[in-house]
Amino acid sequence: MYKLNINGKYAFEVDNTGEGLQINGEIINANIKRINSSQWHIINNLASYNVEVINFNRSEKTAGIKVGNHIYTITVKDQFDILLDQLGLSNLNAAKVSDIKAPMPGLVLKVFVTEGMEIKKGDNLFILEAMKMENIIKAPADSIIKTVKIKPGDKVEKGQILLIF
Repeated sequence: MYKLNINGKYAFEVDNTGEGLQINGEIINANIKRINSSQWHIINNLASYNVEVINFNRSEKTAGIKVGNHIYTITVKDQFDILLDQLGLSNLNAAKVSDIKAPMPGLVLKVFVTEGMEIKKGDNLFILEAMKMENIIKAPADSIIKTVKIKPGDKVEKGQILLIF
């Protein structure tokens, strides 16, 4: 079973049973023909639809679908996503970080961010030199920099707060 959310407004439960495609518990007897890798032609209840997949993100389970002249954004949850939601574990991948602390004592060589700057997970934040090695500290999650408490040349101690999100 899959749960589809369309444009953040409409929700559908879709299942492919032995009897055919089932949407919200109702069997749909549509004629679906694949035209090419991104286009389909669907006939349902004497209505004809040309459907095109505009974009598809497998890791985020999202797609942009064009039906006629309308574009829809679809988010899909499979049985595993649904189970994680039921167990309350679905938000574990979203890191909730409020600050960055020095992982070791060292010297700040360069700061790449400024206050108010929007950052993405994996962006370089600053370079910390420790034991004659340069360590590039990266953003653990998407966020906005609230406060930068360091500047190049600062000596920091382990556990000292360096950035606040």
